[in-house]
Amino acid sequence: MTAAGDGPWLDDAAGRLVRPFTVSNGRTRPTVALDLVSQVMATGATPLGYLGPEHAQAIERCRVPVAVAEVSAHLKLPVAVTKVLLADLVDCGALTTKPPAFHHNPTDRALLEAVLDGLRRQL
Repeated sequence: MTAAGDGPWLDDAAGRLVRPFTVSNGRTRPTVALDLVSQVMATGATPLGYLGPEHAQAIERCRVPVAVAEVSAHLKLPVAVTKVLLADLVDCGALTTKPPAFHHNPTDRALLEAVLDGLRRQL
């Protein structure tokens, strides 16, 4: 027999029952600069101290290099909360991060015009 509080943390009608800010202990700013396309990867080091289930899920997802946005989508958490969780893991040595590698100058006029043309064709 299970107690009333032993049920799932998701409800089909209401969605996530634990609010995202509780996952990050109310913190809204990561200690490490991360953007949506920053790559994170597990180092194999065991984090010291207690980490929540979302931290463990993030480590599992990061066995191969993965973008912050993808981890956020997998955890079904807002990006701001995911960045805080990932920063916790970087701080304790469980994850490593690197900025995305751009092969083009992101402000290159020709590149921006090509992107704009592609978007126009889609609309």
